[in-house]
Amino acid sequence: MPSLLEFNALAISLPEVSVEPHFEKTSFRVKKKIFATLNEKENWATLKFSPEEQEMFCKINPDAIFSVPNKWGKMGWTHLKYEVLSEEIVLELLKVAYLNIAPKNLKDKVNFEEF
Repeated sequence: MPSLLEFNALAISLPEVSVEPHFEKTSFRVKKKIFATLNEKENWATLKFSPEEQEMFCKINPDAIFSVPNKWGKMGWTHLKYEVLSEEIVLELLKVAYLNIAPKNLKDKVNFEEF
């Protein structure tokens, strides 16, 4: 169950990630494209998945991983209550969101854990 600071550390551990403000949130970007945002006030992150990935990941824990309730959610943007999930799951979900945005030369630098 990562804290706010641990979530930040996990996100910036990915290759060439930059951190920038995005309205009242913190955004995590690769090559200027957002793959995750962090809403400190609400204690959740929002990650970019494909709609198919979103459907699959929401089944892990529907109370902690759920679609954004608007048109953004239909495009795969998914809320994540990171404090309720294990650090391993959060990191793996961050990697998936990152890979959805990252250029090919960076994708080869990301490894997944074997459970």
